[in-house]
Amino acid sequence: MSRSFDELVAEADAASVDGWDFAWLDGRATEERPSWRFAELLGRRLAGVPSSLDLETGGGEVLDTAPVLPPLAAATESWPPNLARAAARLHPRGVVVVRTEEGAPLPFADDSFALVSSRHPVAVDWTDVARVIAPGGSYLAQHVGPASVFELVEAFPGPQPEAVRRGRHPDDEAAGARAAGLEIVELRTERLRIEFHDIGAIVWFLRKVIWMVPGFTSARYLDRLQELHRSLQDGPFVAHSSRTLIEARKPVR
Repeated sequence: MSRSFDELVAEADAASVDGWDFAWLDGRATEERPSWRFAELLGRRLAGVPSSLDLETGGGEVLDTAPVLPPLAAATESWPPNLARAAARLHPRGVVVVRTEEGAPLPFADDSFALVSSRHPVAVDWTDVARVIAPGGSYLAQHVGPASVFELVEAFPGPQPEAVRRGRHPDDEAAGARAAGLEIVELRTERLRIEFHDIGAIVWFLRKVIWMVPGFTSARYLDRLQELHRSLQDGPFVAHSSRTLIEARKPVR
């Protein structure tokens, strides 16, 4: 017998959303992965540089997949629960985990790192990122692209204006990188199919990825969630993520 709406929502509301691990969705949602396999790509790059900085590392999950880390490796995180998880995961591997504040400059000297990386940063201060990259070094990241999962976003507050839908457009991000003095080496974007198979998966996802529907709670959107729950009896809720691979290099002076 299928589980009730109340059971699924209560379970999703009670589940932890700490860290940046989506294993809770196993068997409940699926997402295609970008063809460039970012974690593997990052791992190969990390093995060949003397120093690295991973921005907005979450719980350190992606960085920890690298088989080899540089002799000097650092990571930043601003959310205290993730900071603790990242420290516990990465300190044994010799990574210095530093707490940062949103909007504040990175607490590192100019030209400090041969490789700066990030997976799904909330925002990128290109000037500050360029400042901490060593001459000849690179920024390598996977960003969330424009209108990502907007089928789900617009199922709640409704249609978004074009300016919001265009946010994180790769052309705009490349322009920001160039304005900070970086040279674009690679820029690719893919749209990837996501399927949510039960209402609990949707609730948990929106609790975890808090910028999708700001202020989301199951109580606030109870009626809409009930409508979606009924529609899920006929098949999964389908959305499409948008992912951008960007590599930018700092010229040698």
